[in-house]
Amino acid sequence: MATLEEEFTLSAVPLGAGPDGLLGVEQSDKTDQFLVTDSGRTVILYKVSDQKPLGSWSVKQGQIITCPAVCNFQTGEYIVVHDNKVLRLWTNEDVNLDKVFKATLSADVYRVHSVQGTEPLVLFKEGAVRGLEALLAEPQQKIETVISEEEVIKWTKIFMVFRHPVLIFITERHGNYFAYVQMFNSRVLSKYTLLIGQEEKSVIQSFAASVDRKFISLMSLSSDGCIYETLIPIHLSDPENNQNQKVVSSLLLMTVASGNARRGVALAVLDQDHVAVLGPPLPASRECLSIWNTKFQTLQISKELSQGTSGQLWYYGDNLFMLHGKFLSVIPYKCEASSLAGALGKLKNSQDPGAHTVPQFVNWETSQGYGLGSQNSESSKRVLRRRKMEASVQPEVPASKQLLSTIKKDSEKHIEVELRKFLAIKRTPDFHTIIGDIVIGLLGRCKTEPSFYPRNSLMQLVQMHVLSYSLCPGLMEVALERTDVQMLQLCLQQFPDIPEAVTCACLKVFLSVGDSTLQETSVNMESVSEYSDAAHDEKMEAQTEILQNGFNPEEDSCDNCERALKEKPQATVEETASCPVIPKRAALLNAILRSAYSEAFLLPHLKDIPAQHITLFLQYLYFLYLKCSENATMTLPGVHPPTLNQIMDWICLLLDANFTVVVMIPEAKKLLLSLYKFVKSQICICSELNKIEVSFRELQKLNQEKNSRELYSIEVLELF
Repeated sequence: MATLEEEFTLSAVPLGAGPDGLLGVEQSDKTDQFLVTDSGRTVILYKVSDQKPLGSWSVKQGQIITCPAVCNFQTGEYIVVHDNKVLRLWTNEDVNLDKVFKATLSADVYRVHSVQGTEPLVLFKEGAVRGLEALLAEPQQKIETVISEEEVIKWTKIFMVFRHPVLIFITERHGNYFAYVQMFNSRVLSKYTLLIGQEEKSVIQSFAASVDRKFISLMSLSSDGCIYETLIPIHLSDPENNQNQKVVSSLLLMTVASGNARRGVALAVLDQDHVAVLGPPLPASRECLSIWNTKFQTLQISKELSQGTSGQLWYYGDNLFMLHGKFLSVIPYKCEASSLAGALGKLKNSQDPGAHTVPQFVNWETSQGYGLGSQNSESSKRVLRRRKMEASVQPEVPASKQLLSTIKKDSEKHIEVELRKFLAIKRTPDFHTIIGDIVIGLLGRCKTEPSFYPRNSLMQLVQMHVLSYSLCPGLMEVALERTDVQMLQLCLQQFPDIPEAVTCACLKVFLSVGDSTLQETSVNMESVSEYSDAAHDEKMEAQTEILQNGFNPEEDSCDNCERALKEKPQATVEETASCPVIPKRAALLNAILRSAYSEAFLLPHLKDIPAQHITLFLQYLYFLYLKCSENATMTLPGVHPPTLNQIMDWICLLLDANFTVVVMIPEAKKLLLSLYKFVKSQICICSELNKIEVSFRELQKLNQEKNSRELYSIEVLELF
């Protein structure tokens, strides 16, 4: 999922933005500082965290800045071009741009590029590129013409690939678009004709690009409102025949912006799976900023911009920059890892240090039946296109075919031995797909032979950390049929894409299986390591003078919060001292709490759980909350325990799905009253915290006023 945080303005002073907006926003040698160049005469250095300008420089009256100012990361100097040919260099200590270093060049400049790891590069309007040092040594050197007559540069960007700069710029002539790629390590200039859009001679409104080790991914927002992607190779197979090659684009996203936007639109690539689009989604709608997931073709989030924009968008780090009305605004954003769970619902919490990475989701079409795929299964069409261009196919692994043959006829013990031998072989790039096919082979035999259940082999394969539910959808079904709670717990911990119906089926099994059966079962107990620690309980009983986090279940009113904070929490100790379920059942329920889900899909299945089991689960959740309340960090002991947010979310889910039933159960009356008192006490605490916050703000204002008065003083001296 992606989120857009609260927008803030860098300065309350309107910028000198022309009808086409600003010239540019560029990062300085400090991470938090940015150079903003307006369309007139001024360059301003802003510090984002302080939301204020640090410096401002202007050219003389009659001169005009024609190129965005950039920072030379090697020297810390700033560079700007005015009147197309005049190049200026200055530092923070300089005040007047008219007195800083000046060099008049022999040709018009289109853009100055500067990135970490290389010297600034100057791109001229005729397509030639020069390093800054060479230009300063000989400013009047002859600049050759690279692009053809009537070609106009529309967009440009620089990348660092293998520590060498790669420059790409797009030109347009009579409705045709061309891409030029300049490789500075080999001095090779390549030209490509872009075939973009469904309509002939489509008008491109915005370009964006990203790069990996093999391709430049050029994205274009066309006049039909769609985003197209063109893959341009970095390493050419035949450098001598690299002129005017044709590259075909493919449709990436449909109808992300209105084709006839009044102020234009902007496109930015945030990461490999997310793009930001600035512009109205429909012809009659207002302008808005939206983030799209290119892998799952989904709109992640959108924010309406009521004051309008200039159709320009810049991004650095986790911040998006744009003109909102007359002011430069910053919108922080976050993009989580792209996955099916993230596209449909809630993801698990961020992985703890040392945790294994989540396996990729696969394309079912490339892993059908029991045969092994010969290439990596990727859900992204973009990766498949790259593989076709690379013309590389992974060889088949004879050892895997031999193992599949063994699975069909040999005993469980022999299969375990052969599996260990296979896992000792060096892994191939399609290892996770091969493991998925092996699991499918084992499950296929389980269905045909009810007595066959190679539990040890299946457990070993799941613990390889390469499987997901989409790779072996029948595994949890078999485990549910055989009430194998250990296997179900392991799958819940490893698989990120379990359907909500399966999650709820696991919950029913965990709540219904008997205590005696659980006592004989091996379960991972890391998440409940201290729930029943006797020494811990004695320590809590001794600390009767402290009321943790301000909550006393005995307090039925919040009229006097000060008295509630001083009373002894005897009832709290009684309620938190005993867990309503045995530790092994608690470990299984914790796996449910940490699983990913979508609320809309989960709620209907929760209504099918018996009422007594719902009550038991609610009692356990309430117990977990009280355990969280015992310390200031509001966390549970153990390794990978459920978080406070997960506990509260599940309490709300269970009550939403079963409130009418729970109200009618006499056993649940005390629990509901406790939850009611808890909510009242939390409201009281939040109210008091709000009062404290307001008081601190007032004190801060008084301190600021005092400091401002002390800026000037008058002192009287008596002379004798």
